[in-house]
Amino acid sequence: MKRIAVVHKEKCNPEACGGYLCMRVNPENKMGKECIIVDTDKKIKINEDQCGIGVQISANKCPFDAIDIVKLPEALEKDPVHSFGENAFRLFDLPIPKHENVVGIIGRNGIGKSTAVKILSSMLQPNLGKEEGATIDELISYYKGKEAQTFFEKVKSKDVVVVYKPQQVDAIPKLVKGKVQDILKKADERGAVDEAVAALDLGPVLETDIDKISGGELQRVAIAVTALKKADVYVFDEPTSYLDIKQRLKVVKFIRKLAEQGTSVIAIEHDLIILDAVSDLMNIMFGKQGAYGIVSLPKATKAGINTFLDGYIREENMRFRDHPIKFLAKNIAKRPNTHVVASWQGIKKQAGKFHLNAPQGELKKGEVVGVLGENGIGKTTFVRLMAGVDKPDEGSIETAPVSYKPQFLETDDERTVAEILNLAKHGTRLRHLNLHELAWKKLTQLSGGELQRVAIAQCLSQEAEVYVLDEPSAYLDVEQRMLVAKMIKDIAETKECAVLVVDHDLLFLDYLSDRLCVFIGEPAVHGDCTGPYPMEEGMNHFLQELNITFRRDPQNNRPRLNKTGSQMDQEQKASGRLYY
Repeated sequence: MKRIAVVHKEKCNPEACGGYLCMRVNPENKMGKECIIVDTDKKIKINEDQCGIGVQISANKCPFDAIDIVKLPEALEKDPVHSFGENAFRLFDLPIPKHENVVGIIGRNGIGKSTAVKILSSMLQPNLGKEEGATIDELISYYKGKEAQTFFEKVKSKDVVVVYKPQQVDAIPKLVKGKVQDILKKADERGAVDEAVAALDLGPVLETDIDKISGGELQRVAIAVTALKKADVYVFDEPTSYLDIKQRLKVVKFIRKLAEQGTSVIAIEHDLIILDAVSDLMNIMFGKQGAYGIVSLPKATKAGINTFLDGYIREENMRFRDHPIKFLAKNIAKRPNTHVVASWQGIKKQAGKFHLNAPQGELKKGEVVGVLGENGIGKTTFVRLMAGVDKPDEGSIETAPVSYKPQFLETDDERTVAEILNLAKHGTRLRHLNLHELAWKKLTQLSGGELQRVAIAQCLSQEAEVYVLDEPSAYLDVEQRMLVAKMIKDIAETKECAVLVVDHDLLFLDYLSDRLCVFIGEPAVHGDCTGPYPMEEGMNHFLQELNITFRRDPQNNRPRLNKTGSQMDQEQKASGRLYY
C-alpha cells in the first residue's frame, strides 16, 4: 500500500519543540539517511524515498501534529491529477460535468472540492503530481479511455466554455466596483438580466454600489453574474452561504433552470436539503483533510447523499468514516422540564426603520430551541437582546447567566487558539470540534470554518445556564455541522442548560432542536417572534410560509424536500402535516 508524507508547514514550530524533534527521533536519520531534513524556509521537509516505516515515529512525536503519514487506498494506482508540491496536498481524479444535469459535490472541508472545480474552470493548471504544469495533451493522455478525456479534448478545441462562481464572495467588492445594475449589464452575454434579477430578488439593490450590499445580496449578485455569462458549464462553489431558506429555494430553481436550458452545472454545497433538491447526480469527495482527496464515481443524488451519510462506498469498497450519520424517525418530545432559565415578555425594539415584536416565551433547562426565519426579519436583533448585548425599548427579559456566539466573528485577535481556549479543561466537552489541530494558530490565521469552530468552543466553554448561538453552521462542512449539532444536544442535556440556536440549515436545526421559534413579518420592516412551539407545530408554521413539504428518507431518516405538486406534497398539504 502506497504511503505519502504531508507536512503542514503552518503547524511546524522547530523552536517550540526544542529544535527539530522529529529529526532527532527518526530512525532513518539516526542511520545517516536524509529522511527528514531542514527545508529552505527553516521548516522540515520529508524525502519519501529515503524514509521507511520509522517516519511514523516522527509523526507521532510531533507535538503540533505537523506531519501526516497517510496510507493511500490500493485502488489509487495513478499519480495525482494535481499536487501542491512535495509533502503537500494531492488530488486524485476530477468530477466531470454532465449535459443538462446538475452534478453535486459533497465532502469535508480541506478535501479538494474547490481545487477540483478550479481545474475544470481553467483557473488552476493541474500538474499530474510533477513540478511543472501539465499540458492539455498530457491531461488528455492521463484520462485516456475515460469520460474526462472527451471533456479535455473539448477544452483543447475550445468547444467548451466554463464559468465559475467563487466560494469567497465577500472578496468581490475588492475586485469589482460600481452599481449592481451596471455590473449585471456588463456581465450579461445571454440577454437574461431581467430574468436573473426577478428570479433572485435583486430589484431592491440594483441602484446600490456593490461594496454597500449585504453578504446574502452579494451572493445572489455573484450567482447572477455567473449565470449571465454565455457558457457550456456553470460551476457554483457554495452558492447558498449567507442566504436564508427562502432565498436558497429560489437559487435551487434558478440553477436547475440553467441546466435545463442545455448546459451543464456543477454545485458544491454543504446544506444537504438544498444539495438534494438541486442535484441530478452526485460525486462524493473523501480522503484526509489537508493531505489528499479522492473523487468517487458519480451516483444518483439520493444514493450519493445516503452513501456519504453511511460513510462507506460499497461499489469501491471504500470506508471513509468509521460511523454512519443517522436521524431520529421523528423528534421525540422530552419529558417536560418545568425549570425556566430565561423568559421574555412584551419585547419591542426599533432599529432604524425596522421594528421587532416578541410577545412572550421561555427557555427551559435541558432543551435546545431553534430559531427560523428570513434574513432581515429580526432574529439577530432578538438573540442580542436575549444575550444582554442590547436592551429592549419595551418589555422585560429575565435570564440566568448567558454565553453568546455572535453571527459575525472577530478576526483581528493575534492570540493563539490555545491562549483563548483552555483546551486541557474543556477538551472532553469540545472534542467534536478537533481544536487540538488549531492550538498554535493565531485567530488572524484561521479560515472561516476554523474561526467558526473556535467561536462555538469559546461560547460553549463558558460557565452559563443559557447558551445563544447565531448561525453556528456557517462555513462548516456537513460532517462538522452534524458533530456540532450532537455536541450542542449533549451539552444541553448533561449540563441541564438551555440553548438558543439561530440557523438557516433546516437539516441542522431538525437534528438538534426540541422546540422552535418562528419569525414572521416583512424583512427590513417588521418581524414577530412566535413560539417556542413543539417541533412539529413550529415546522408546520414555517413550511406553510414557504409552501413546501418534507418527508423522511427510509434509509437514514434524513429530511428530504418533496417536489412541489408531487403526490406526497399534495397529500401532506391536504392533511396539514407539512413536516413529514
